[in-house]
Amino acid sequence: MNSASNTPAVPEVYPIEVAFPDIRPYAEGNTGIAYVYTFDSGKPGKHTMINALTHGNEVCGAIAVKAILDAGLRPRRGRVTLAFANVDAYLRFDPAHPDASRFVDQDLNRVWQAATLDDLSRDSSELRRARALRPLIDTVDRLLDLHSMHERSAALNVCGPLDKGIALARQLGTPAHIVSDAGHPEGRRLRDYAHFGDPASAANALLIECGQHWEAGAVDVAKDCCARFLLLCGNVDVGDIPVDWLRPMPARVKVVRVTHPVVAAGSDFRFAGPYTGLETFADEGSVIGWNQGVPVQTPYPDCVLVMPSLRQLRAGVTVVRFGQALK
Repeated sequence: MNSASNTPAVPEVYPIEVAFPDIRPYAEGNTGIAYVYTFDSGKPGKHTMINALTHGNEVCGAIAVKAILDAGLRPRRGRVTLAFANVDAYLRFDPAHPDASRFVDQDLNRVWQAATLDDLSRDSSELRRARALRPLIDTVDRLLDLHSMHERSAALNVCGPLDKGIALARQLGTPAHIVSDAGHPEGRRLRDYAHFGDPASAANALLIECGQHWEAGAVDVAKDCCARFLLLCGNVDVGDIPVDWLRPMPARVKVVRVTHPVVAAGSDFRFAGPYTGLETFADEGSVIGWNQGVPVQTPYPDCVLVMPSLRQLRAGVTVVRFGQALK
């Protein structure tokens, strides 16, 4: 065994560069669901949803959704829904323990399969919230789910495993890095739920990893993606967008298709280097870490690491994904 496997990596402590807004004034909503707003133009068009706070410590989405509400942005066509999802976790945020408020009882982004939602013998703060949101989400044509990452890395457009998701991500055109993957063994993500994950359905969804959780730049990415998504879906015109929201578009986008996740077998997982994401290994068989002492090797040449992190390390958690760049 490589001796480095016995040396625990110390996670970088990232500064909290943004203020966490008080969202309690938005508690009533206008849908009968707390913290959820829907605005209907009365004209034909898509039902587009922008969702924030799937994870309670991922503040950039909350800032962007609050800004849309505060700006009074309304659809010219179709219907727009704006949601703060895991509010219970968000309200527990403690700057001294900033990773602890990711969820209350379980990850809200791992419960979106019918068998779990329909099993009323199972209960958690997150399941109650998912069940409350579900009837509304069932009516959504286009979903933008705003997230951020444990480690500082380039923003990612996570589009799911289907061709329709890749096509939508290419149409949005930003961020520059698109990740096509099937999700996590722990459970289904919101962006893969039901009609979004059905290749026969016209419904579609994107998940944007806007940057590191608390960096100011992640807020800029979130606002830009919200604006461009509403434009792409035809709900608003460019003149409706606040002037400072749109960022320069990348010259090109690159698609990485994830082939499989690396799942921690227990609490003893070590990376061989300080990886944060998008590192590329030219050689097949490169050792990138150790899983309970067993070397973890790249399965093919030019392997890309997608979102490596040990901050939520426990048995069953995906700690990194292996990907291949598509031509």
